Amino acid sequence: MSPSPPPPGQQPPPAGARPPVPPGPARTPAWSLSREAVSLWTVQGVLGTVVLVALAAVALLVLPDGAVDVLRWVLPPLVLLEAVLSIGVQPRLRYRVHRWEVTDEAVYTLTGWLSRTWTLVPISRIQTVDVTRGVVQQLFGLASVAVLTASSQGTVRIPHLEAAVAARVADDLARRAELVRDEAT
Repeated sequence: MSPSPPPPGQQPPPAGARPPVPPGPARTPAWSLSREAVSLWTVQGVLGTVVLVALAAVALLVLPDGAVDVLRWVLPPLVLLEAVLSIGVQPRLRYRVHRWEVTDEAVYTLTGWLSRTWTLVPISRIQTVDVTRGVVQQLFGLASVAVLTASSQGTVRIPHLEAAVAARVADDLARRAELVRDEAT
């Protein structure tokens, strides 16, 4: 199947040229998550590493001797690498890249440390706003705000805010969404 010809007056792109990259977000959202998010992610990394060490130890005890010889040399460096990444690198990197902002018109989020997702939710599309506090979040005084919309994208989350900030953001968004609904009727 051959590509369609260019519109009149426009030259076709040179052979092997890459299509233009669509523009990114207009700007980066203004606010970071709570600094306590780094501590929470670090604890999650420690817990995950403890589980991985236990699984590696069980594997070394249960597997036959021929397989264990190779694993004795391979598993420790892999477990160490995973520990360094999940405890030392990932929490700080995630903190640097997760951003959020609420304006008069919309909720903006920028998430992802490997694959970046920029989301804009117009206030007029908000259906409900929830605040959730998981068990580990409660230990660190954190909460997440979930903004449910009518779109196919579903719920937009702002994770790991200080609990008081999350409550204020949720109240403010619910109030703004209600005002927009009242203006529409």
